[in-house]
Amino acid sequence: MVVASPERSRELAARRAPATTRLLWVGLALTLMVLAALASVAFGARVVGPHDLVGGLVGVVTGDGSGDSIAQAAVEKRVPRTLLALIAGAALGLSGAVMQGVTRNPLADPGILGVTTGAALSVVVGIAFFGLASPSAYIWVAIGGGAVAALFVYAVGSLGRGGATPLKLTLAGAATSAALSSLISAILLPRIDVMNQFRFWQIGGVGGASYDKLGLVLPFLVVGAVISLAAARGLNSLALGDDVAAGLGEKVTRTRLLAAVGAVTLCGAVTAVAGPIGFVGLVVPHLCRLLIGIDHRWLLPASMIVGAALLTSADVVGRVVARPSEVDVGIVTAFIGAPVFISIVRNQKLRSL
Repeated sequence: MVVASPERSRELAARRAPATTRLLWVGLALTLMVLAALASVAFGARVVGPHDLVGGLVGVVTGDGSGDSIAQAAVEKRVPRTLLALIAGAALGLSGAVMQGVTRNPLADPGILGVTTGAALSVVVGIAFFGLASPSAYIWVAIGGGAVAALFVYAVGSLGRGGATPLKLTLAGAATSAALSSLISAILLPRIDVMNQFRFWQIGGVGGASYDKLGLVLPFLVVGAVISLAAARGLNSLALGDDVAAGLGEKVTRTRLLAAVGAVTLCGAVTAVAGPIGFVGLVVPHLCRLLIGIDHRWLLPASMIVGAALLTSADVVGRVVARPSEVDVGIVTAFIGAPVFISIVRNQKLRSL
């Protein structure tokens, strides 16, 4: 069991930002998210002017879908992609914040802990060996694979003295991700048809967005988000240590289990429709903690907003830097997240949350 010392409790209390500061940062994050969404529908192989941007968005709202110009038609085609980037970024940001709270591990992330790779492997196995073709089946299989991977990593990280320490969980997650990635390659290489179908999906991207995909994945994301947000108060108690949380009346095991279910559901559903997108769940919670403090009642919603803004902005950057081609958003987020990951590892003050 982990017990928080009086010094630790005072430290946690000191890291709670004032309510006014939180509201200002959340408002700024919402503004950036809206601007990123507008940029996502305006920029691409064809840059859309303000008039055509408004006309295209009006066409989407009214359901006309025809567009008075090629530019407006381009806007209408970009709207599903923008919506997918927003909800995927929000889901990954929330999932990462919950995982870091559950494990009290500053390095926790759906990708680093093997959840993303487990979801990807399960989808590949389902297609290669069981002939899965339904997008809804992909989602269920991805969630199941992510859950199995998360349980395995936690079990391995809990072995030995000290239980599931942040360092052991990170090492177990990294080793599991490497092993599962090798299995994915071993399955795909002899199967050219499956490999061609998933070689771009494995990088991670939102280019294949459609309203049908959004309709399929949205219920899973809503359920995962509700479960995760409901665990906010419990995660605050866990930050004080398991024994203190239990003394306050918190059911530690149930809180951890429910929060983990919410996080895995979010990560698995996003992976099924957008591929394994890494580092969003790592970077976003740390940025939000710096801005609004560690209270999960504020941290979790803020991570959703910032995650949506970050992933949408990364998608815009990927489309602009290689025009008329594009760089998949999974590559852009890796460029952003890798330096942050190295910085966190080097920072000795972030051994636990």
